[in-house]
Amino acid sequence: MAHWGIAMTHFHQLWEPPLSPLTIPLAQQEIQQAQQIDTSPGRERKYIEAASQIYRDAATIPYRTRAANYQRAMSDLAAAEPNDPEAQVFFALALLANASPADKTHANQKQAADLLEPLYRAHPQHPGIPHYLIHAYDNAELAPRGLPAARVYAQIASSTPHALHMPSHIFTRLGLWDDSIASNLAARDAAHREGNIREEFHAMDYLVYAYLQTGRDADAAQIVQQLRDVPKLPMGDFILGYAVVAMPVRYAIERRQWADAARIVPPTAAPPHVEAIAVWARGLALARSGHPLGARAEIERLKQIELQLRALGNDYWAVQVGILMREVMAWSAQSEGKPEEAASLLRQAANQEDAIEKLPVTPGPIVPAREQLGDLLLEQKNPAQAAKEFATALVNAPGRRGAVQGAANASATK
Repeated sequence: MAHWGIAMTHFHQLWEPPLSPLTIPLAQQEIQQAQQIDTSPGRERKYIEAASQIYRDAATIPYRTRAANYQRAMSDLAAAEPNDPEAQVFFALALLANASPADKTHANQKQAADLLEPLYRAHPQHPGIPHYLIHAYDNAELAPRGLPAARVYAQIASSTPHALHMPSHIFTRLGLWDDSIASNLAARDAAHREGNIREEFHAMDYLVYAYLQTGRDADAAQIVQQLRDVPKLPMGDFILGYAVVAMPVRYAIERRQWADAARIVPPTAAPPHVEAIAVWARGLALARSGHPLGARAEIERLKQIELQLRALGNDYWAVQVGILMREVMAWSAQSEGKPEEAASLLRQAANQEDAIEKLPVTPGPIVPAREQLGDLLLEQKNPAQAAKEFATALVNAPGRRGAVQGAANASATK
């Protein structure tokens, strides 16, 4: 089981990517060693065989197929061992890992929550159960159900940066900005103490997001400045790279500082979907400041990134980059005096974005497309329709400052 445990440490089910090509051979060796030790046909053998599904023929079988095989194996194990809480927890985690972002019924999340809730009542100090409950409820539909777990998780593992940060996933979903700030301040400090730069910057990104929603722009600026003072970072790490790029983009775009956003330089050596955030910021800023010709190069680069991601089989982020591209195209059309085209493009982007769940690494889009559509309709002197879009945006992302202000402006100009 020690070999099984080592192999499982290389399987990051809720991260991106869940497996690193560099560590797959190491995990395969551990699984092989575990299989060579006689555990008879008991429970331990079932855990080992389930884990082997993730690593078996990793070079030829797509990850999604292997992950589905693992989920089935954990389902069988959980059914065979109803009194083993860990079997139920690992099965719930497999369900969350395989949940489709396009499934707005949240079937996997609800099944996982149904497994975890009774376990949580029976084992209130178990650190994994509230963690995965928060992930199960990290969507607009279910977020209110995640508040009890969010309130206690940090107390269960109070020295662990990720445990201190995780409640802010629910706080962000519900617009509880002061709670999110407190959660991520504690997470950032704990991560800094242990030298965990990935967790530190992940918490800082959520901090910037929450500060901006409460109008604490100076505090957000301080975090962004701290980012600039850090030496060169490994931008190839998606979680770290995303945070590094997203923070200054949030700070400029949320405050509508178009000149600052237009000067953002796309990172080198970052994953293409991280680069896309900076490219989008530049294009959006140029389009919204009356320079649609300048935005064309950024639109073309976003198109190239979308195609690159599709070629890599990363359909989720290809769709997200396509949404970013349509947003820039919409604001460019508005700047060129084509209001109907602008509204059509931005509505397409909003509908597409609303149909897909975000991944756990992000607090949400820099500015939701639905909120941008409200802004566009206000600019087009259509406050009644703008009010409807802001209302929808606030259902999807409660308490966002831009949507709240937009709704107030729409109401004042009706």
